[in-house]
Amino acid sequence: MFVCVQKTIVTSSDKIVDKSYMSVTVVATENNCLRSKGVAEISMTSQESRSKGLEDILMASQEPSSRDQRWSLKGMTALVTGGTRGIGYAIVEELAGFGATIHTCSRNQKELNERLQEWEGKGYKVSGSVCDLLSREQREELIKTVSAAFDGKLNLLINNAGTTLLKPATEHTEDDYSFIMGTNFESPYHLCQLSHPLLKASGTASIVFVSSLAGVMALPALSLYAASKGNTVAALDEARSQAFGKAWFDLVSVVNSVSGAINQLTKNLACEWAKDNIRTNTGNVEESLIQKLLELMERTPLRPIAEPSEISSLVAFLCLPAASYITGQVIVVDAGYTAGGFKHP
Repeated sequence: MFVCVQKTIVTSSDKIVDKSYMSVTVVATENNCLRSKGVAEISMTSQESRSKGLEDILMASQEPSSRDQRWSLKGMTALVTGGTRGIGYAIVEELAGFGATIHTCSRNQKELNERLQEWEGKGYKVSGSVCDLLSREQREELIKTVSAAFDGKLNLLINNAGTTLLKPATEHTEDDYSFIMGTNFESPYHLCQLSHPLLKASGTASIVFVSSLAGVMALPALSLYAASKGNTVAALDEARSQAFGKAWFDLVSVVNSVSGAINQLTKNLACEWAKDNIRTNTGNVEESLIQKLLELMERTPLRPIAEPSEISSLVAFLCLPAASYITGQVIVVDAGYTAGGFKHP
């Protein structure tokens, strides 16, 4: 494959046409040739160019998939769980800004109504319903609502809603376990199952899980939470044990287990559902609960806490057609915290 690019203008008769008017630049070269993958070869003399006209040349060279289409969600439908506050709210705004039609859910009817009114004022296409994601029956009802709203098709499933408890491992109860695992793992897993027919029917679909930094490394008081989100952290490194002693060990034990489940689920679904043209990715993010860990977070190269919009932009990218070759990935958004562990003075 080659492209002759000796000049950056197109000639038509005796006029020079500025390339800014072209969606695809056609270049007049000494060999009068243009070859590119997916574009029919154009090779003609200057006389042929004049007779055919500039418009025909541009039409012949137009790629079937334009840049605008690759960076747009127009015509796509999305379900965003927990979309009325924090990262979920930012995700709804981001996807709506790219043109998606969205349904979100919340346990709080008043908060949901306020957000829907706000989004309507911005011209966004967002609907919503009340749902406690810990309830299996309400999850089933949610997907029925989504299916009816979007004619049985769903392009994007964003599993954002989650919860946590800060406790030493030895103090977690059976109810704590059910609450964390039910909300952070069972719920998104079940929603994936329920949504699969809708995602498959859309022809092009993407699932994004919003996970936690606790899923890729040990953090205080988060062992059960981390197991629901990422990779189970079974041991502490010597330096951390010495620095924080038993308090650190107690704190990390439970939340770190839930995050591991989500990260591994991401990889499995990516492989299992690839045949249905469904991509699956996860973003591991820093969270406000890290305020408790400021001494640790001081080593973050950029700054300790991310803004919701800094997370939602990654989610939106993973949903775009431009990211069509990305699946099965667990992407950490942490301002460089896990990159090396120090901040240059």
